[in-house]
Amino acid sequence: MRFDLTDLRLFSLVVEAGSITLGAARAHMALPSASARLRGMEETIGIPLLVRGRRGVTPTPAGDALAHHARIVLRQMDELRGELGDFAKGLKAEVHLAANTAAMTEFLPAALAPFLKRRPHVDIDLKERQSTEIVKAVAGGLAEIGIISDAVDPGPLELFPFAVDRLVLVTAKGHPLAGEARVAFHTVLGHAFVGLSGGSALQDHIGEHAARAGRTLAFRIRMRTFEGICRMVAEDVGLAIVPEAAALRCRRTMPIQIVRLTDGWAARQLKLCVRVRDGLPAPARELLDHLIAFGN
Repeated sequence: MRFDLTDLRLFSLVVEAGSITLGAARAHMALPSASARLRGMEETIGIPLLVRGRRGVTPTPAGDALAHHARIVLRQMDELRGELGDFAKGLKAEVHLAANTAAMTEFLPAALAPFLKRRPHVDIDLKERQSTEIVKAVAGGLAEIGIISDAVDPGPLELFPFAVDRLVLVTAKGHPLAGEARVAFHTVLGHAFVGLSGGSALQDHIGEHAARAGRTLAFRIRMRTFEGICRMVAEDVGLAIVPEAAALRCRRTMPIQIVRLTDGWAARQLKLCVRVRDGLPAPARELLDHLIAFGN
């Protein structure tokens, strides 16, 4: 049985994505080539590794076992590349980091830039996910480090403090709610909203709380950035819920008002999570320590 690192990385990405097409794209591989490699792996081992369906693929028990060991091998290669450092002669380590929307947009750009500048041999594979998905990804070996809200159960993962993320309501200066100091989320659900584009982990999180209140958010438009959202709010297109740091930044140049939410879920502690710190490859351990220091 012979699988090369390209096979293992492709298979791991396909299992993570639940799709051969998406897995091939993430591996920067043409779909016919990726499909041929996967068939070759199954022919080599003599049993199916994937169950193919109309909505994607799922691993068979043998595929689960292969995916588990593939992650171990790939992590060990990353650790090898990292620890070789200057002797690597072109080899680069890659750290897999999964983060929720607030961490991605408001904290990580400032936190990651100096780390990457000081370590040219380290790349970071950064993915945006919901906190519950991040816990599963870190526990399953799909990411070495995660940044999650403290509202989710981390299970057996080790946690470290990172940042405080407070969600606030933003309104136009002339909106009837602009004069309020605090409001409860359920009291504003009858208004029109401006939201983040589909697939945003933060927007999904807010939508879940609306669903718990028995309502759905009525979006007039969705934007890709918090700046775009606040620009729409400033023109009284609708209300929005964004991280306080983004709201404060936008308020410097836009006529918007910030209103605190009384709901407990609106004040979130962001936590770094790993399976076992001492078991991380050297580059991932260095990144974790850097992020802990940044948060302090």
